[in-house]
Amino acid sequence: MSDPSSEALRVIDLVKKPPTEEILTEDRLAEYVKDGKKLRHYIGYEISGFVHLGTGLLCMQKVADFQQAGIETNIFLADYHSWINKKLGGDLSTIRRVAVGYFKEALRWSLKSVGGDPQKTNFILGSELYEKLGVEYLEYVIRVSMRMTLARAKRSITILGRRMGETVSFAQLLYVPMQVADIYGLRVNLPHGGIDQRKAHVIAIEVSKEFGYKPIPVHHHLLLGTHIGEDQQKKMLEAKASGDRELFEEEVIEIKMSKSRPESAIFIHDTPEEIKWKLRKAYCPPREVQLNPVIDIGKYIVWPYLTRINEPFEIINLKTKEKKIYNNWNELERDYVSGNIHPLDLKNAVSEYLIKMLEPARKFFIDGPGRKYIEEMHELKITR
Repeated sequence: MSDPSSEALRVIDLVKKPPTEEILTEDRLAEYVKDGKKLRHYIGYEISGFVHLGTGLLCMQKVADFQQAGIETNIFLADYHSWINKKLGGDLSTIRRVAVGYFKEALRWSLKSVGGDPQKTNFILGSELYEKLGVEYLEYVIRVSMRMTLARAKRSITILGRRMGETVSFAQLLYVPMQVADIYGLRVNLPHGGIDQRKAHVIAIEVSKEFGYKPIPVHHHLLLGTHIGEDQQKKMLEAKASGDRELFEEEVIEIKMSKSRPESAIFIHDTPEEIKWKLRKAYCPPREVQLNPVIDIGKYIVWPYLTRINEPFEIINLKTKEKKIYNNWNELERDYVSGNIHPLDLKNAVSEYLIKMLEPARKFFIDGPGRKYIEEMHELKITR
């Protein structure tokens, strides 16, 4: 039997493992693990169309880490939140239909693709949780809302909502109090999401006295969209250097992979031709690894996959046919910065690995029983 202290370190290391970028806080996590408190995770999703590498593989990679650590994992299908943000045309029945159909299945296949087990994860539809909790959930929303000012509520909503100014709907102001209430309604202590969820998670910590325990938010990296260029790169670097957290978060959201920019997103059931085409035209500045979308996909999607199956990263030089083999990601980045790897060669290698990695999901959705979900999405006029 392993020593409890070494087991605690193993759990903490798995929670900290990339793509994790922040834990609020690591000390509290260590305390919970040391005290033997049951850790319960959740990640919430708006239902908004096809699942891409960031929504699917990167997020599910972290869920797989939680599973490996022996932590209970929960995926929350946020139908009411999606309705508030007018996703899928603002039609609640369509949102629910997609949530329990295509979207749930796409996340299950994403989790399989990164070595996780969908059978060990609970999928929870928001409206079903609220029906179960009844008036208790309303009480939670009110408790959270009473601890927030109107100004705080406005600052905490999405960039789009903040830009709308006075035209923001009242329902959008309820979004974050509901999101915080979800955490306590689900009785989870490891809320998980991208760093764009930080504002809501900080509020969850601040109101924790109302609920008797402090959650430990875990924030993962947001995968870069292939659409970014020099202008977005410059703005992002300036925002980072400024130390302005809000500006930095806004710029991160602007450059992340998003289905609202389908040309920037690689979907988990894209054909090999689509994957190659999207990566061929992706922004990939030579000798630059910072804010390079192709490097980002290689580092956060492909490299963990190769590590799991115990294979090196191979790049073939199209001109010389020379094959370079990398057993260490940092070595690959150093070679790229020095100019020893051409951007096109990197793009080709990343494309081939993604095609291989996504093959099971692609077969299920394009040629297998999952085709009915894609057809249903098209019937609903959802194209991305």
